[in-house]
Amino acid sequence: MAARGEDEESPLPLTLSRFQLSEEYGFLLPNPLMPQLSTRDLRGREELHLAHLVLSFLTMGYLWQEGEEGALKVLPRNLAIPFWEVSQSLGLPPILSHADFVLANWKRKRPSGPLEIENLDTIISLPGGESLRGFILVTLLVEKAAVPGIKAIVEAINALPRLDEEALHKALQQLAGAIGDMGKALRRMHDYVDPAVFYSVIRIFLSGWKDNPAMPHGLVYEGVSQEPMAFSGGSAAQSTVLHAFDELLGIRHSQESTRFLHRMRDYMPPPHRAFVEEVRRAPSLRQHLLSSGNGSLRAAFNRCVSALADFRTQHIAIVTKYISAAAAKAKAGRGEPAAGTGPPPGKPPSLLEGKGTGGSHIFRFLKSVRDTTREGMISA
Repeated sequence: MAARGEDEESPLPLTLSRFQLSEEYGFLLPNPLMPQLSTRDLRGREELHLAHLVLSFLTMGYLWQEGEEGALKVLPRNLAIPFWEVSQSLGLPPILSHADFVLANWKRKRPSGPLEIENLDTIISLPGGESLRGFILVTLLVEKAAVPGIKAIVEAINALPRLDEEALHKALQQLAGAIGDMGKALRRMHDYVDPAVFYSVIRIFLSGWKDNPAMPHGLVYEGVSQEPMAFSGGSAAQSTVLHAFDELLGIRHSQESTRFLHRMRDYMPPPHRAFVEEVRRAPSLRQHLLSSGNGSLRAAFNRCVSALADFRTQHIAIVTKYISAAAAKAKAGRGEPAAGTGPPPGKPPSLLEGKGTGGSHIFRFLKSVRDTTREGMISA
C-alpha cells in the first residue's frame, strides 16, 4: 500500500519568475511605456474604424492635455505609426474627425433597445463629462434623423430618368421632413450640453493642427515623416449629410466656402465621399424643375431648400451660444465649468475663438452657406 501523498506531485520550487515577478523590480512592471501597436491583425471595416477611433482619442488627449498653450509638437512613434497605418487603410487622415467622434463612437446600453439618447452611450470619452456625452449623442441623433433624407436622395435621382413626378414629389416631401427632424434633434443640444464646459473643456480636444495659431507649423508624426503635417480638427462640415443635400438641390456656395467644404470631404470615409460625388454627377434636379411646369414639384423643392436654410440658421444659434457667448463669459470669469468635468490646466482656450475646430472663420462661413442656401429657391 502506497504511503500517503506518495502519488501527489512534488511542489514546484518557489521562484519569482513563476509569478512574473522581477528580481530587479519586484511587483513593478519593468517597462510600462506603451509599446508600438501592430495593425497587422486588424480585419475588416469595423475593426479598422474602432482602431482609428481609439488612436484618434489617444492622440487628441495626449496633444491637448495641457491646453492650447502647452500643445505638443511631436506625436511619439508608438502612436504615430499605427495611427498612420490604420488611416492609410481606411483612406482617412490621422486625426480625430466627425467619422470617429460621432459616426463610430456609439453603442446601445440595451442591445435590443431603441436608438434614443436614454439608451445610448459613447464608446470612448475625453474630458467633459455628461456634456461631452450629450454633444456626441445629440449629433448622432441628428445623423440618425437624416436617414430618411438620404434614402430620399436615392429615390429622387432614380425617379428623374423615368420622369416619375409622383415618386419625385414623394421623395422631396420625405427630404423636407427629414431636414425638419434634424433640426428638432439639434435643438436637444440645449438640454444636454453646458456651454461653459463645451467652450472651456471639450472644444480644445476637437482642434486640429491646420490653420490653428496654437500649432502654426503642424505636427510631426514620429517615424512617419520628419516634416510636420497639418490636418484640420473635427468639424460639422465633415458630415456627409449636408454635402449630399446640397448636391441634390443644386446649392452653390461662395468660392471661399466651397473650397473649405471640398477640403472637408477629405475627412469623410471614401465610400461616403464617393456617394456625394455620385449625387453631384447625377442628372440635375434643379434643371428638371426649371424646365418643368409642375408647380407642386417646385413648391416641394422649395420646402426642402427652406428647411435646409432653417437648419443652418439653428446651427448658427448653437455656435453663438456655445462659442461666442461662452467665450465672452469665460473672459469675464463667469463661464466656469462645473466641478468634475475635467478642464485642461490654465486659462480657457482663446486662439480659436473666431474659428471653427476645422479651421474656418466660423461665423463668416456659417452665415455665407446659410445665405447661399436661401438663394437656391426656385421662383414659382
